[in-house]
Amino acid sequence: MKELEKYMAMPHRMEVAEDKTEGGFVVTYPELPGCISCGETVEMAIANANDAKKAWLKVALDEGIKICEPDNL
Repeated sequence: MKELEKYMAMPHRMEVAEDKTEGGFVVTYPELPGCISCGETVEMAIANANDAKKAWLKVALDEGIKICEPDNL
C-alpha cells in the first residue's frame, strides 16, 4: 500500500480536454498509457481521473507493469 501511496503522490501530468462530440471533458495521464477518464464538468472529470489513476496504479503494481515517473514539464 505504501508503494501505491508513493505513486499517487507523484505529479503525473494530467491533460484535460473538452469533448466537443459527446460533451463534458476527457482527462488523460500521458505517462500512464490507457489511464483515461471523463466527467460532465472539469471538476467531475478531475475527480474521476484521480480515481482512474489509483485504479491504474493498483493494476500496474499487481501485474508488474512499469510505472513511468513524471516528466519534468
